[in-house]
Amino acid sequence: MTDVAEKVSYLEDVMQRLASSQLQANISLDRLSFEMREFKDEMREFKDEMREFKDEMREFKDEMREFKDEMREYKDWSKKQIVTMNRQWGDLANKLGTVVEDIVAPNLPRIAREYFGCEDVDYLAIRVKKRSVTDRSKRREFDAIAVCDKTFVLNETKSSPEFRDVEKLAAFLESDELFDYFPEYRDYRVCPIYSSLYLDEAFVSALTKKGIYALAMKDDTMEILNYSDVK
Repeated sequence: MTDVAEKVSYLEDVMQRLASSQLQANISLDRLSFEMREFKDEMREFKDEMREFKDEMREFKDEMREFKDEMREYKDWSKKQIVTMNRQWGDLANKLGTVVEDIVAPNLPRIAREYFGCEDVDYLAIRVKKRSVTDRSKRREFDAIAVCDKTFVLNETKSSPEFRDVEKLAAFLESDELFDYFPEYRDYRVCPIYSSLYLDEAFVSALTKKGIYALAMKDDTMEILNYSDVK
C-alpha cells in the first residue's frame, strides 16, 4: 500500500512539475509573442521613417537638380555676359586705338607663361620705339615685347588685320633685322605673335604658314589660336 502511495505521490509531483513547466512555457510564449509584436511595430515604424527619409532625399535630389540647372543657366548667362562685355570693351579699345595697352599687353605675361614656359617676365614694354644699331637713321616702333627665360616675345597688333601685314612681319623676321634693334637678345628664342580682337580661319592659316602665332579673343580672354600648328 505504501508503494502505491509513493507512486501516486511521485505522479502528482511529476504532474505538478509538468503543469508548472507548461505554465512557464505559456508565459514565455506570451512574452515572446509580445516582444515579437513590439518588434514588428518597431520595424513598421522604422520602415515608415525610412519611407519618409527616402521621400525627403528624393525631394532633396530634385531640389539639387533644380539648383544645378539654375547654376548652369547662371554660368552660361555669366559667360555670355563676359564675352559680350569683352567684345564691347574690345570695340571701344579699337575705336580709341588702345587695344595694345588695354587688352594685349595685360595678357602677354600669361601667354608667355602658359604657351612658352616663362615662369616670370623680366621685361615687358609697349609702344617701344627703337633706333637701329646698324643704321642710326632707321627707327621702328614695336607694339609690345616681353622677355623671359631666354625667350623674346614679339607682338604686333592690328585693329583691322590685313594679309599684307602677315607678309611684312614674316619678311622682317626672315631678314634678321629684329636684332638690329635688339642685339642683346640675338641668342634668345623668338616667338612672334600677331594679335587682333578677331581673326578668321583664313587669316590664322596665313599666319601659321609663316610660323607666326595668332592671338585673338576666345570666349572670355585672349588665346593663341594656332599654337600646336606653328612649327
